[in-house]
Amino acid sequence: MTNVMGRIWYDVRVRAWFIQIVILAGFVGTISWLAVNTAENLARRGIRTGFEFLSGAARFPIAESLIAYDPTSSYLRAFTVGLINTLHVSILTIVIATILGAVIGMGRRSANPVVANMAGVYVEVFRNTPLVVQLLFWYGLLTLAMPASRAALEPVPGVFLSLRGLFFPWPVWNETIALLLMIGVAGIAASISIAAISRRDGRLLKRRSLIHKTILAMSAVGIAAAIATGTVRFDWPALSGFNFEGGATLTPEFTALMVGLVLYTAAFVAEIVRGAIAAVPKGQWEAGWAVGLRERQILRLVVLPQALRLMVPPMTSQYLNVVKNTTLALAVGYPDFAAVVATTINQTNQAIEGVAILMAVYLSISLSISLFMNWYNASVALVQR
Repeated sequence: MTNVMGRIWYDVRVRAWFIQIVILAGFVGTISWLAVNTAENLARRGIRTGFEFLSGAARFPIAESLIAYDPTSSYLRAFTVGLINTLHVSILTIVIATILGAVIGMGRRSANPVVANMAGVYVEVFRNTPLVVQLLFWYGLLTLAMPASRAALEPVPGVFLSLRGLFFPWPVWNETIALLLMIGVAGIAASISIAAISRRDGRLLKRRSLIHKTILAMSAVGIAAAIATGTVRFDWPALSGFNFEGGATLTPEFTALMVGLVLYTAAFVAEIVRGAIAAVPKGQWEAGWAVGLRERQILRLVVLPQALRLMVPPMTSQYLNVVKNTTLALAVGYPDFAAVVATTINQTNQAIEGVAILMAVYLSISLSISLFMNWYNASVALVQR
């Protein structure tokens, strides 16, 4: 019997399973003890638990909302408003910072020393300054350096800039706007499809540029015709009392958050782009020159497709950081998801539920970004044969 037990114990697989079971049992036991202890302490203090509060009236205003909201709305509605605000800022930051960072990253490799040094100074300044300091700087600049509404600047007719934000005309939603959006989406889908098919069909690759230009020209003509014929109407801002009404508004809070996040993120994206391009072997440039390609053609057709495969993993981490950095919106007063949850916790005292929702939402967003970027990374990866 002793020999049998000894052989079982010295079996590598048995010991591995035993250790894992012990660790799992310890983890479950610790979580269970914490849950029971927390429940007893909450009950002793008379603090309610559960998620029933989500259906109750929020009773607090949200300064900026992309959907209808008022203080009589439920906490669930308030959470939805905060989540949409967070996604709105995150998506805009990712798109703009990626474009700006790519330009700056290629600028750092410029043969012009002025351009290269300016790009280098930009990257060093914004990467080595805390983001919250940058947000406060932009917010202070927008609120302290701008005039009051009655003395608002008007750089372009119909566009007003004051300490309350930037006010500009905005199209009134109607069937024509919906049709134009559908045309735009169809044009983007067609361009993506053409780009995908052209990789397999060399004949279409030669005509791809012409097809893209045709789609853009048709879309531009359609939009210009709709505006010229008056089928697209604009709502113009006008001074009313101490503020402007009508049109669209970029508030100082939103603008400071966007400017800070974009400039900060673009500095990191620039280094990712610069490093990926530098990692492509110099022989690829020489091969392009040997077949008569110009430098821009080599960069666009030879180097960037290879560098893109190196950019995707660090870009994924940077995009995840963008979502997490939006929680600093509280510093400038923008009502993102974290700010709405914090207000809810202060009112309901249900911190555990609030933090659990906060963690679940940000975890879901991060996993969604990771899954998408991993799928894209697999689609552009080289296939080994």
